Amino acid sequence: MSAHVHLCLVLHNHQPIGNFDGVFEQAYQDSYLPFLEVFEPYEQLQISLHTSGPLMLWLAERHPEYLDRLRLLVEAGRVEIIGGPQYEPILTMLPSRDRVGQIESYSRWLERHLGATPKGMWMPERVWESSLTSDIVDAGISYTVLDDYHFRAAGLRTEEMTGFFMTEDDGRLLRIFPGSEHLRYTIPFQPVEATIKHCREVAEKTPGAVLTFGDDGEKFGTWPDTKVHVYERGWLRGLFDALTENSSWLHTVTLNEAIDRTPSRGKVYLPDCSYREMTEWSLPTKAQQTLDHVTHEMESDPHWKDLKNFVRGGYWRNFKRKYEETNEMYARMMHVSRRVADAEAAGVDSGQLAVIRDHLYRGQCNCPYWHGAFGGIYLPHLRNAIYEHLITADNLLAQLTGEFNDTAVTATNDDYNFDGVQEVRLSNDKLCAWVQPGRGGRIYELDVRKISHNLLATLQRRPESYHQKVLAGPNAAGDDVASIHDRVVFKQADLDKRLQYDRYARKSLMDHFYDNDAGMESVWRGEAMERGDFVELPFKTKLRRGGDRVQVQMRREGNAWGIPIALTKAITLVAGSETMEVTYLLENLPQDRDLHFGVEMNFAGLPAGADDRYFSDENGQRLGQLGETLDLQDATGLGLSDRWLGIDVSLKLDRPSGIWAFPIETVSQSEAGFELVHQSVCVQPHWLVRGDSEGRWHVTIEMSAACEQNAETVDQEQVIQL
Repeated sequence: MSAHVHLCLVLHNHQPIGNFDGVFEQAYQDSYLPFLEVFEPYEQLQISLHTSGPLMLWLAERHPEYLDRLRLLVEAGRVEIIGGPQYEPILTMLPSRDRVGQIESYSRWLERHLGATPKGMWMPERVWESSLTSDIVDAGISYTVLDDYHFRAAGLRTEEMTGFFMTEDDGRLLRIFPGSEHLRYTIPFQPVEATIKHCREVAEKTPGAVLTFGDDGEKFGTWPDTKVHVYERGWLRGLFDALTENSSWLHTVTLNEAIDRTPSRGKVYLPDCSYREMTEWSLPTKAQQTLDHVTHEMESDPHWKDLKNFVRGGYWRNFKRKYEETNEMYARMMHVSRRVADAEAAGVDSGQLAVIRDHLYRGQCNCPYWHGAFGGIYLPHLRNAIYEHLITADNLLAQLTGEFNDTAVTATNDDYNFDGVQEVRLSNDKLCAWVQPGRGGRIYELDVRKISHNLLATLQRRPESYHQKVLAGPNAAGDDVASIHDRVVFKQADLDKRLQYDRYARKSLMDHFYDNDAGMESVWRGEAMERGDFVELPFKTKLRRGGDRVQVQMRREGNAWGIPIALTKAITLVAGSETMEVTYLLENLPQDRDLHFGVEMNFAGLPAGADDRYFSDENGQRLGQLGETLDLQDATGLGLSDRWLGIDVSLKLDRPSGIWAFPIETVSQSEAGFELVHQSVCVQPHWLVRGDSEGRWHVTIEMSAACEQNAETVDQEQVIQL
């Protein structure tokens, strides 16, 4: 057999739900459009193309001419359209019904708009578990692409991974192509000759082999420095020229064509896995650092080449442990998914349910559920978008069941976040508060239902492995195009001085006892000593329901400075009200000394750096932008306003207090470099408390979230128009 090889070029183009329109447009101009323009004249070449649902819907609206050109290439047999779950979720975090539903939904869309019936699919983030096989096949898919890393973890040698393999679960068969990590790092970062040379070596060793390149289309123009390299300096044109010149032995084919031309390489059962970097990112930070250190230490060992195939990092699902905020989003998504399934079983109109299910599916987009080299859960606008769709779906379900009116108010309890402990949900048609009595009696989600916004989509400041790079300082990229993982660029100065970490989650009604002389800066930096045991430990709980109101009452007999103290707090929600009333009662306080007591509240989705996002005092006087710090004395209230969202959050206190307010900012990694990201605003009323004649002290806090009159509730008709 003459030396020849088949090369499958598989591109994955994606933008997440909630990303800024300008980011979509820039990626289109820098990557998607120029790639198509360079590719079109090379009539001998074929590619397989996956475009995620969020991006495809944007293209259909903003650049339908792109879809017209794409359809012509599909009809000519030059582009194979690859399907997948519509809104790019990690499939392992979905119930089976939503896995199948998302894949089928997107296949129908692609059939309608591009005339393509996908047989293959892109596996989001290549996160794989064997149990996915049955659902993928049941959704009408017969093949997919994973990394060769998955195959090496199963014990296969590199020279064996020259085709596609069969895997099976519950009697269903699925073909899987191993995407080449070698090609992922040569394309487009090394000269074209390196790719051709690698293909020739494989062709000579294994005539008729299939090589698969599967990676992000954003590598071709959107990633830093790649636009100049790939297009202006002609790297992509050079690749296509070389592929054409060598077409007598180097055949570019689609995945489907490869299956038709070549036999299976046999059966394989792959371990639960994702691509190599993802397994590292999912580890706890210290374990990640240990793995990185050991890996570098072992690289010079003669046995490392064989041993490294069996050294893996962590497991994707542990992102839900690494980031508590991920688990909160996941649990909220699962709650909505169960409600949708219940509504379907109850016979709700399929048309109405389709609108709700679409919001659920959008709320499953994977990007803010994890964090790796950049972005992810650290991007507030992506977290906010997930909650916006989940809350909207919840609102629409409530409308269908008659729960969404100004006379309805409910209090329920369940293990809503899958931690083995009961949580409490208080809701009316304006607000929905999710409370954790078992974790300090804190509110961990607070939904403003009229604008589908979670005021507690916050993020705790925590150490990350790449913070070591921040402390070491930026490096010079030079003229070379490096892998995005190797660049160290600071988007703001002195980021090493902005690294701060929190001992506790950034939620609301977190009860602190500080030293009497503790100031705002020490609290802001997380350096103030915690003198009580109320922040994280469990409270005993009672639910009260009566007339037009519900209440959760929580009590803990704890201590501060070793002094036994009882703390009772009650959250009351009234039907039709946009205000929650929170009352505190401290008992057994000393009468001869003051204790410094503070109640921490955090508010997310109210960004900094804009004049239309501001603080105001109890008289409505502006006090500065939300990114500034406040240290108020003898205050009885504070307002936080966001004119873009159309919301005014206000706190009213029946007892004058000091009020600290400061931004919570993280140093995280993005495609363009390390940057400071505003996550939320922390507001802490605080008092020097002393017991009365009975050792008691109390305060009432009214927390309101008022929406402007023109901020309309998202109703079913509006959703259909979207």
